[in-house]
Amino acid sequence: MSKQPMSTLLEQLREMTVVVADTGDIQAIEKFTPRDATTNPSLITAAAQMPEYQEIVDTTLRQAQVEAGSSASESEIVNLAFKRLAVAFGLKILAIIPGRVSTEVDARLSYNTEATVAQAWDLIRQYEAAGVGRDRILIKIASTWEGIRAAELLEKEGVHCNLTLLFGLHQAIACAEAGATLISPFVGRILDWYKKSTGKASYPAAEDPGVLSVAQIYNYYKKFGYTTEVMGASFRNVGEITELAGCDLLTISPPLLAELQATKAVLPRKLDPAQAASLEIEKLSMDKATFDQMHAADAMASEKLDEGIKGFSQALENLEALLAQRLIKLEAETEHLSPV
Repeated sequence: MSKQPMSTLLEQLREMTVVVADTGDIQAIEKFTPRDATTNPSLITAAAQMPEYQEIVDTTLRQAQVEAGSSASESEIVNLAFKRLAVAFGLKILAIIPGRVSTEVDARLSYNTEATVAQAWDLIRQYEAAGVGRDRILIKIASTWEGIRAAELLEKEGVHCNLTLLFGLHQAIACAEAGATLISPFVGRILDWYKKSTGKASYPAAEDPGVLSVAQIYNYYKKFGYTTEVMGASFRNVGEITELAGCDLLTISPPLLAELQATKAVLPRKLDPAQAASLEIEKLSMDKATFDQMHAADAMASEKLDEGIKGFSQALENLEALLAQRLIKLEAETEHLSPV
């Protein structure tokens, strides 16, 4: 009998981990057929600049013009379109995937619990108005203490949250104790920090600081029976992904999905609930004082959280500028087509 050809790394990964597409590129999502998809301000801004998605941007701007009213200023129209665009992409993505899409609250609200809750509800209402139930939406919120408190309030009202920009165990424990549906620890950004801090050009995958951080969080959750799911994110290479095989979910960019799909090799499971249960781990309780103390003591987590919020905030400002430029062009085209 001839041997069956070995399956790809992506096929094997899907047998033990939910694979999520980390992109706003709808064509890439159609290609890799993930169960879920995640977006963030940088990804939405990048997608909004692609010619194939100009129609989504233009439609959103025109709808904002109508909604804002004839007396609205350009800045008011842009602000409204900005609030609607992430949902417009989310709806397109949900038409393709069977699972959930993550849509992010404005990163500039990361230290404001009340404003985060208010915008989360605005996103949920937009999806529900379009006929999409909240069971298919994950509201992405930065893992600040204030963001975690917002998630706690939202989860109690049946709104599921994905806590992002997560770099330390203290953040992960606080999220689990708040009842968050899902967390997204950032593997690659942790690696970036350690490479810069130590001067090392690379790390073996099994010693990658980002990999070790996610494994620690996963084992902690499984050891103590938390239901919050762990979704590794922000990967720099395939080795980081294969070392986390067995994690609840992994959100992966299209280039790395393509590499996994093109590679045939044996993929052993690295993370396992039964193995985690046998580990000796100290249980910690997380109040604000403990959180602040651990966060201040963790230079990597402190720097990367701050950097991530600033980066996402800058991406949002770039998106607002992009929408303003596009609105001017649309208005010029409308004037050109209007009868004299």
